[in-house]
Amino acid sequence: MAIKFQYNKTSYQQLEKQLRMRQRTLPIIKSKESALRMEVKRCKEEAKKLAVELEQQIQNYEAMFALWKEFDGSLISVKDVHLGVKKIAGVRIPLLEHVDFEIRPYSFFNAPKWYFDGIQLLKELAQAAIEQEFVLAKLNLLEHARKKTTQKVNLFEKVQIPGYEDALLKIKRFMEDEENLSKSSQKILKSIQEKRRKEDAEV
Repeated sequence: MAIKFQYNKTSYQQLEKQLRMRQRTLPIIKSKESALRMEVKRCKEEAKKLAVELEQQIQNYEAMFALWKEFDGSLISVKDVHLGVKKIAGVRIPLLEHVDFEIRPYSFFNAPKWYFDGIQLLKELAQAAIEQEFVLAKLNLLEHARKKTTQKVNLFEKVQIPGYEDALLKIKRFMEDEENLSKSSQKILKSIQEKRRKEDAEV
């Protein structure tokens, strides 16, 4: 019985340690979840704004549709896309720093006058499209991280912490029962021993 008691006492201490660790960690995870939730909201607003800008650029492009037949599409191309990385609530997010365009030389005298405006319009259109792609990729990463963090919060709050508390309560009650049973056994044994001593003394 003493061995069982020691085993349950050890189990109780281990579970109590696990419970304290989760109780300390929960506020940190909640804080991360809140930060990610705010960042997801901000990113969605940014994506909406970029979608409007892109739509405007497309409309500007379509307004010059008849002229594009004359345009040499090889005059402008994306040379390089410069990326950075930013940590948001512990999540590494790729950031678009800037886009380099390559513009081939062309004759200002022989080319139509609207070429310059056309090139600027295509630059703005490409820039808006690339920015939107990056914001959507950023949104997906943040949303994924937010969902995982929310799941962890729910796991701690609704499953693990209550589970540990319930297990600790059961072990505590079991230990108390063991202790009470041990005390009762000792009293009974002492009573038997005293009875025998009296019987021996009478003989």
